[in-house]
Amino acid sequence: MTWSPDSWRRCQALQQPEYPDPAQLDRVLAELRQLPPLVTSWEVVRLREQLAEAAAGRRFVLQAGDCAERFAYCSSDRITNTLKVLLQMSLVLVVGAQRPVVRIGRFAGQYAKPRSADAETRNGLTLPSFRGDNVNRTEFTAAARTPDPELLLRGYERAALTLNFVRALVKGGFADLHHPEYFDLDWVQHSPLADEYHHMVETIGDSLRFMEHVLGVRAGETDLIDFFTAHEALHLASEEAQTRTVPRRDGWFNLTAHFPWVGLRTNDPQGAHIEYLRGIENPVGLKVGSGVTRERVAQWIERLDPRRSPGRLTLIHRFGAARIADELPKLIEHVRAAGGRVLWVCDPMHGNTLTTAAGVKTRRFADIQSEVEQAFDIHRGLGQQLGGVHIELTGEDVTECLGGARGQNEEDLARAYESEVDPRLNYEQSLELAFLIARKMKADGH
Repeated sequence: MTWSPDSWRRCQALQQPEYPDPAQLDRVLAELRQLPPLVTSWEVVRLREQLAEAAAGRRFVLQAGDCAERFAYCSSDRITNTLKVLLQMSLVLVVGAQRPVVRIGRFAGQYAKPRSADAETRNGLTLPSFRGDNVNRTEFTAAARTPDPELLLRGYERAALTLNFVRALVKGGFADLHHPEYFDLDWVQHSPLADEYHHMVETIGDSLRFMEHVLGVRAGETDLIDFFTAHEALHLASEEAQTRTVPRRDGWFNLTAHFPWVGLRTNDPQGAHIEYLRGIENPVGLKVGSGVTRERVAQWIERLDPRRSPGRLTLIHRFGAARIADELPKLIEHVRAAGGRVLWVCDPMHGNTLTTAAGVKTRRFADIQSEVEQAFDIHRGLGQQLGGVHIELTGEDVTECLGGARGQNEEDLARAYESEVDPRLNYEQSLELAFLIARKMKADGH
């Protein structure tokens, strides 16, 4: 089938909302096609080059952010906190990896989420599931749960506002790497790792000074984009509306984000989401879970990366701490059999979700840490490297995941549980995880 931005419409498209007024949807999509792109093609190309370097072991990828952004999160405090935790985690990982870190934020577009069921029933009333702020609203009423095309425009506007503020912060010096002493270190008061963490902060400063002495330039004195954006390419009509050709470059670019990916529920090699991704020039990600066959892996690689170009395809594996030892080696073998040249990223979040006796969806910090550490060991044991991690987190002081330095327990979850979809690591847990990953990488000689 010849690819075009709308060729996905000839395939089975899962997880798409059903709009009661198709004409209204068409009007909104026509408006989206006329609005300026959110990212540029040269940023996309630059990320693809950096991901190729990560696949070769010369960089490490930190992809992190909210499981599902809310329009209400588009505030200066929340954006600053998200950017801050990503920057701080990346600096900690630089020490462990001893190589540059590629920062990819799950923000400025992560407004739609797949759901396990199309409908939700409460007290005998059945309504459509909440699918994210781009689609409908959380309130359990017929009006709120009806998909509304106008929300796509609000999502575009919120993404544009977020990106504008992020770029202003980065260019204005917020991301100055010379002041790790400004980090909020309150969390280490509760951690036995405090002394080692402080030593790592000192090492960051020493490393920067050494690099600047050798290169003769001050790190950070550049206008190049240092943060990239990513979201799940779920709502295909809106992705199509901002898929464009650009002057002096071949091919089509998705200009809503630098790095779109496809989730576990929509990764059918013959499905609409893979059909859409296969034709764009962006680097693309693919979530992979348990029980994948060699045939399916070969189909993914042939459709998404037929030229076997490093940096084009990232496989984001998500198995769970209890299953990764059985599943990941088989996946690696399948990719090798297909001649794949992929970037390997570990998502330790989605395979470790559980529900407490009180019915609260959560994750254990120990399971998340275990899956990441096992991923490093398995890749190294098979003669290759883990190239990055994919984390659901927030810069806020939420209580959604169990464990970590403070020993957060089930009773603590009720204090500040905000997520409408999946539980996220909070600010302290995110930094602690980065620290533990860095220590693992340094010990292993990565």
